[in-house]
Amino acid sequence: MKAVDNVHIKEIAPLISPMELKKEFTADSKIYNYIIKSRKIITEILERKDERLLAIVGPCSIHDTVAGLEYAAKLKDLSRKIDDVIYPVMRVYFEKPRTTIGWRGLIMDPDMDDSYDIHKGLHLSREFLLKIAQMELPTGTEMLDPIIPQYISDLISWAAVGARTSESQTHRSLASGMSIPVGFKNGTGGNLDLAVNAINTAMHPSSFIGIDQQGNTCILRTEGNRSCHLILRGGTSGPNYYEEDVEEAVALMEKSDIENSSVIIDCSHANSGKKFTRQKRVFHSVLDQVLYGQKNIAGIMMESNLFEGNQKFTGCFADLIHGVSITDSCIGWDETESLLLSAAEDLRVYRKSR
Repeated sequence: MKAVDNVHIKEIAPLISPMELKKEFTADSKIYNYIIKSRKIITEILERKDERLLAIVGPCSIHDTVAGLEYAAKLKDLSRKIDDVIYPVMRVYFEKPRTTIGWRGLIMDPDMDDSYDIHKGLHLSREFLLKIAQMELPTGTEMLDPIIPQYISDLISWAAVGARTSESQTHRSLASGMSIPVGFKNGTGGNLDLAVNAINTAMHPSSFIGIDQQGNTCILRTEGNRSCHLILRGGTSGPNYYEEDVEEAVALMEKSDIENSSVIIDCSHANSGKKFTRQKRVFHSVLDQVLYGQKNIAGIMMESNLFEGNQKFTGCFADLIHGVSITDSCIGWDETESLLLSAAEDLRVYRKSR
């Protein structure tokens, strides 16, 4: 008799449960108290109860945890100088969605050789997050695989659903049950409706199939997440970070009866035409809108690394340049620090002038 099931499955391998992983990399009450506090601050910024600007900055993807921790230390030091007006959150993306094929991120393929040692990827990622949490620096990531949050989301303060998955019912249901603020990006074409519909859906109760802390397959029933919001990232139709774009987005959310009409603007991706040198142009434009009184802009996102640009991985880790992205091009740390320090000064002056 011919095989019916798993015809194209090469191997089925067991995976560590979330509970087992958390026993290896355990967060104490001090860390969890900090995580809860940071989530509350981010939520209050999104609700505009806190006037600070969110700055979600960091590498396009984490491929080298040593360089990532070096970046985190720099961002923590900078946060002490600007956190009265800007609240930095480190971008720590472990999963990479792909339009076609390519490296899928640290969790899925930590050795970048198509070996897909997911067990190793989960260990590296949780250990990395735990070390950053010990610094008391909030982190944000993109939630792509619906199983992964059970392993790491207790150490995360903010999450995004990407342009390719905002229309996915699975990701909308996932967001509705998450314990953190979740931003939905507009579609790759620039469509806002699908992201606004996603926010509306995620705000309501839902159910989906997932795993529990023991790794058992189960039905997860959610209450809905009131901290969902919109991220403008541009699209094939062009950038959408201008004043009229923000106004259109706010009007659309208000028409859809979304209470929290705040937006975060992505300075990278289609808003910068995928040219990292243009991120500062978008950043300055967004800051100008804030300084002119646009209260619906709650934050910005930037792809930033220790050093600017990107590089291709040729199969040898020894050939990689330390602190340079292997996915999208990023601005360097010096430019990141300069932009945020300057913006903090402008925001302080603005506050005093009101």
